[in-house]
This record gives sequence, structure tokens and C-alpha cells, in this order.
Amino acid sequence: MQRSHARSRLKHKSDMDPLHLHTQPGQRSSLAKPKCKPKKSIILIIVGSAAIALIISFVCYTFLLSGRNRRVSLRYSVVIDGGSSGTRVHVFGYRIESGNPVFDFSGDDGYASMKLSPGLSSYADDPEGASVSVAELVEFAKGRVPKRVLKESEIRLMATAGMRLLDVSVQERILQVTRRVLRSSGFKFRDDSALVISGSDEGVYAWVVANYALGSLGGDPLQTTGIVELGGASTQVTFVSSEHVPSEFLRTITYGNVSYRIYSHSFLNLGQDAAHEKLWESLNNLAANSTGEGIVTDPCTPKGYIPDKNSTGEGVVLPGESKFTDSLQAAGNFSKCRSAAFNILQEGKEKCHYKHCSIGSTFTPNLRGSFLATENFFHTSKFFALREKDWLSAMISAGESFCGDDWSKLKVKHPTFKDESLLRYCFSSAYIVSMLHDSLGVALDDQRVEFASEAGEKGIPLDWALGAFILNTATAISDNSGKSRKILLK
Repeated sequence: MQRSHARSRLKHKSDMDPLHLHTQPGQRSSLAKPKCKPKKSIILIIVGSAAIALIISFVCYTFLLSGRNRRVSLRYSVVIDGGSSGTRVHVFGYRIESGNPVFDFSGDDGYASMKLSPGLSSYADDPEGASVSVAELVEFAKGRVPKRVLKESEIRLMATAGMRLLDVSVQERILQVTRRVLRSSGFKFRDDSALVISGSDEGVYAWVVANYALGSLGGDPLQTTGIVELGGASTQVTFVSSEHVPSEFLRTITYGNVSYRIYSHSFLNLGQDAAHEKLWESLNNLAANSTGEGIVTDPCTPKGYIPDKNSTGEGVVLPGESKFTDSLQAAGNFSKCRSAAFNILQEGKEKCHYKHCSIGSTFTPNLRGSFLATENFFHTSKFFALREKDWLSAMISAGESFCGDDWSKLKVKHPTFKDESLLRYCFSSAYIVSMLHDSLGVALDDQRVEFASEAGEKGIPLDWALGAFILNTATAISDNSGKSRKILLK
């Protein structure tokens, strides 16, 4: 049919074109042949284009369908971290493949978080006030979890050092308020899922997420990485030790077929803000008891500092209006501040009844292996723009410069910082050096200890709440299946 059509068009052309050359019977025109090929080429192009379009459409449809199925198959879990300086909600999405949980903290569907200040512990005198921030965090979580799986998605509230400092009765009143909000949230919730966790648990959770991010979870225990966290109210030290560890400091967890014996301890009241407040209290007591014209100086506050009477502190411990008086004056000196910090860390050491105590009267094994120094270790290092190499040594010179500067000049150098944020860095720099080097024995040039806020190729946040989610999810799946499951590292 195609050849007949071509000849018909050729005849029509010869009638119209006086220059057309006629051929004898049995011969083919040299002009007729090329006029048939373009038509075939056009048809082939059309057919080919249509085929390519169909293939592209099929691939796109398959991809979109796969993405939709992936989102539909996602499960969700919510963890609310009740920290000392603020409350943060974490929303996690995960899948089950071959009976194992698969996490992806780097994807939009896999992880989201939001923080509000102040922390739950600030509502000690007004427990009902905690309901507002918790309700707002719940609404954020509901916006990230599809309605169809809301009732199946578990929500937990886990409070830390700020709440641990309160009387148990006060803790319970605040928890009751949060439980009421969570019961009506639409999520899957049990009253015992809102609690104050131990410092040891907090340390283990941080250790879990760090080693998950680094890909060492499920491997050789002695190849894992330790964690040193400097929080606001407490400090956690957690790592696998090759020494004998007294039972009160020993935690054991199992992943797959690997068992980890972990030293984990939380030094309550030795977080950055709590220790700073302890120093102020001691200095004020000295000033109050001074006689005559005796002057007591604060070496951890740059000279010229005058408290802002309009400052709210926003949950950060600050000296009040009466803290700096004629008898107590700010006189920044890094070396003296470091000595004052060391005295705080060593308080009670005479009561140590273990082989050795690095901080106070608490047993601490010799640090072994690699460590990540997180939270305020990281924030202070970034403030001073320290490099990862020899950062602990560089912290000394950075702290000396900052502490020795005049407050008015520091305000000019850092115009975007509020007083309560800027004030902390003299004490923080001295406290970090005193804790890691003077107390725990980390060499100033030790390359095995790095400051960090995230880890691994995907930059997973080093937040203990992620570790709590990993452990709780793995345990729940293990319980449901009746056998131990190993987490798939993605």
C-alpha cells in the first residue's frame, strides 16, 4: 500500500512539473526513488518517537508508583526530648524490609525535628505551663505524619538532666500534664511512655546513634567510638572499656549476635550551665562573707561585664542583678577560670573508693579508642572557629584571648550575640580544657577525640533521641518476631 501511494503522488507530480523525466517501461526513475525514502523515514521517526514517549512514560509512572508505595509503606515514630534548655520533637519515618527496620535520617520523609524553649524543668512552679509547648510540638509532628497512620504511630516523651534535678514529686506533676496532652494527640501513647530517663540511658542512646552513623554498630566492640557529651545540666561519658567496670557503671546491649559491655555514666550538675551556676554561687558566698574592702573577682566573666536588667535569660543560667556587687567584680582570666573549673570537677575526690576517679568520686576507666565530643564541646569549638586538628590545644589560646578581652570590645566583635549567649564562652572554654585534659587525661594533641554534631557520610545528627528511636524500634520488632533482629545500615 505504501508503494502504491508513492507512485500515485509521483504521477501527480509529473503532470504538474514539465521538467519531470519519463522512464521507459521496466526502468525506474532516478528522481522517483528518493521521494519514497523521506516518507518512510518520517513514519519511522513518528513510530520511534511514540515508542520512546511510551517508554519514558512507563519509567516515570513506575518511578512515581515506587515512590508512592515507598511513602505508603513508611511507618512513623515520634520522640519528644525534654532537655534542660529546651524541648525538641523528633519525627522519624522508617520501613521494614525482610523483617528488619531500615532508617534514613537524611531524607525529608525519614526525619524532621523542632525545638522550643525553655525546657520542661522551668515549669517547676507552674506545671500546667508545660502543656503549651508540648501541644505545639505535637502539632508539628502531626503535620509530618499521614493521618491514615496516626493512630498506629507511637509517641514518647523522654526528659533528661533538667528534670532529673527536680524533686520526684515535681517531676511527676509536670509529667502528668504532658501525659494529658499526649493522650489526646491522636498518636499511639501509653502513660509509661512519658518518663524521666537516667543519665546512663541518655549516654547509651548517644553512643548507639554515633556508632550507627559511623557504620560500626553490629561490629567489633573494640572498634566502636565513644561519646563525651557536655550538656547544660549534665555530662555523659560512654564507651566500650577493656577494663573491669563495676556493675553500677556497666550497661549491656545486644545487636544481632554482638554484645556490647558499655561504661556509661552521667555527671549530674556538671553540665556547662550547672557548673557555671555552681561557680557563681561559691563566689557570691565568698563575697557575702568578705569583710572590710575585700574584693572577690570572677575569673570566668570578662571585665567590664554588667548584667542586663532587662535580660530574661531564655532558660540559660545567668548571674542576677545582685550577683555582681562592689564585693564581686568581673575580671576575666582564663588560667584562673580553668583552675576554678578544675576545683568544681574534682570536688569530693577524697571520697573515691575505686581504682581511680577522674571526676569527683566517680569511677572512670581510662579512655580508649576514638571519641566524639558533642553538644557544648561542638558549639564552643565552632564559636571559636577551631579546626578539628589539635582543637583542644587551640581552645586554650582562644579562651585566653576571649576571657582577657574587655566586655565592651567583645560586644562589638560579636554584635549578633545576646549577652546570655556570649557570656558563656569564657567559662565554657576553660571548663572544656579542664574536663577533657586536666580531668579525663586527654592529651592536647590527641587526634582520637573530635568535636562533632553529626557523623557518617550522610551527616546523621548526634542526638541521643535518634539512638533511643533506633533501640526502641529494634526491640519492638524483635519482640513481635520472637527473634533478634539486626538493624540494616542504610
